[in-house]
Amino acid sequence: MEQYNRVVELWQSYNITSAADLDKYLDNFRILFAFHSGKIENEDITYNDTREIFENGRVLNYTGNPRALFEQQNQKLCYDILKEKIIKKEPISIELIKEIHKILTGGTYDERKYIANEERPGEFKKHDYITGIHEVGSAVENVEEDMTALIEEVNVYGGTDILKAATYLHAMFEYIHPFADGNGRVGRTLLNYYLMTHNHPPLIVYDEDKHLYCECLQKYDETEELNPLYEFFKHETEKTWRKSLALINGVKQKRKGLSDFTKNI
Repeated sequence: MEQYNRVVELWQSYNITSAADLDKYLDNFRILFAFHSGKIENEDITYNDTREIFENGRVLNYTGNPRALFEQQNQKLCYDILKEKIIKKEPISIELIKEIHKILTGGTYDERKYIANEERPGEFKKHDYITGIHEVGSAVENVEEDMTALIEEVNVYGGTDILKAATYLHAMFEYIHPFADGNGRVGRTLLNYYLMTHNHPPLIVYDEDKHLYCECLQKYDETEELNPLYEFFKHETEKTWRKSLALINGVKQKRKGLSDFTKNI
């Protein structure tokens, strides 16, 4: 059986029905996800500080960049708020996406955008910003309409390939780029939210794999080809849950490197 399918079976065998169940099975995952998701865009973020925030609610004797600390505190707060919504399988909505953004970017907004451009956490962008070499992103006046269409599309999806639908959601969200800042963090959180509300395992986009991640997103921007990002997310899911799967199987599994995966792209 394909490794990814084994991970899905493992996740579904947990039979998660409460927020306490999520806390149990995502105990270490939520820390690693917050660290890697934040690290992709902020080099000042450290694993130890992230762990201290999740386990103790604070970091003692902190002397680093305050933004890094705020971002990781926001990651914990966001998880604590979303876990009940995940259990209830609350569908994605404009309001939910804005709430996620408001939580994740609270106290971290770029001063120029906040003051000069009047951008705010929890609000769609008020100005156009160049994103990537192809200047992708919906125009300000089209963001609400484009996001509404995307949400309707993924919410009515009735197929069985949940990861493919989640990949499409992520690719389109990043393409639309609805916010002035924080689109990456929100997009990766939304990806996992969709997966878990459809009883599929969440995944970590590892900081060490961010260059390939960006290449896959760029490929979609250029050609609308989704498969590279889809295969990348499969690989990251397997990587995320490899140790858990090995513990269940009682064997030490052969580690599949990223170089093996890139041969297929």
